[in-house]
Amino acid sequence: MALLDAAAVSTYIVREQVQPRPMPPIISVSHLSKTYASGFHALKDINLEIRRGEIFGLLGPNGAGKTTLIGIICGIVNASQGAVTVAGHDIIRDYRVTRSMIGLVPQELTTDAFETVWATVSFSRGLFGKPANPDYIAKVLKDVSLYDRKDSKIRTLSGGMKRRVMIAKALSHEPQILFLDEPTAGVDVELRKDMWQVVRELRDSGVTIILTTHYIEEAEDMADRIGVIHKGEIILVEDKTTLMNKLGKKQLTLQLSAKLDAVPAALAGSGLQLAPTGTELVYTYDTKSEHSGIAELLRDLSASGIAFRDLATTQSSLEDIFVDLVRQR
Repeated sequence: MALLDAAAVSTYIVREQVQPRPMPPIISVSHLSKTYASGFHALKDINLEIRRGEIFGLLGPNGAGKTTLIGIICGIVNASQGAVTVAGHDIIRDYRVTRSMIGLVPQELTTDAFETVWATVSFSRGLFGKPANPDYIAKVLKDVSLYDRKDSKIRTLSGGMKRRVMIAKALSHEPQILFLDEPTAGVDVELRKDMWQVVRELRDSGVTIILTTHYIEEAEDMADRIGVIHKGEIILVEDKTTLMNKLGKKQLTLQLSAKLDAVPAALAGSGLQLAPTGTELVYTYDTKSEHSGIAELLRDLSASGIAFRDLATTQSSLEDIFVDLVRQR
């Protein structure tokens, strides 16, 4: 019996030894604040960790602090207090290392108008001390659908194509982390789809993506986790699926066979809302609750003599959740 116990203990120890440890975050932000000379508090005690290899969606209204936060991590803006590390390297002490690991696609289109696409992307690679690699530059340009314009002067390109040039420049030095600050602003729908395919392929290759966007459906489609920033404060960080399940609401809409003037008194406590037209009843319920109450509701409707000819359910989108969170603040 003692031998069996010893074997069990030994097996347990071996299992404990081979358990994989969680990967440390590739970006760690600790107690970060930024106050501009005007006195404006752009960031207030931000604490945030970005996991290696994820797509992180950073959402917030205009002026919430998204661009300031990105600027500090990328070494463009100086923090008032706090610390940031990239893969364990402090962004101040080890700035050469951290900046070489990061690619940034800013909101503003800042390119040399009289250079060719090929020359400006190749030059960006050289700025980071990377040796010339025409094959890699060609691959990047093909990925962002610019290869056929590689010899064109940038001033001859459309706004959407210039946006693609910015993405190619950010990828030119093979970064481990890519910041996309409103990357699809002014870009047509077809190009947007192409861009997101490139982003998915980068994530699959191990690149960490941090995305800000006004197209919240993009974050809903692309992101693994969502962070919401409002008035310089991080008010929520959550796995997207968990967030949708936790804060999302479902609505059951019943199209009535006959118009109602008001919800019957017998159903006053059911949470039903009558549409202004009087032809629909709307019932909202919590997706995380095991008991939706729909079966009881349908029985009560039948007992009250209310007939319906159709029903449909809808669930909160990420945009609905985002708007609710900001309103609550």
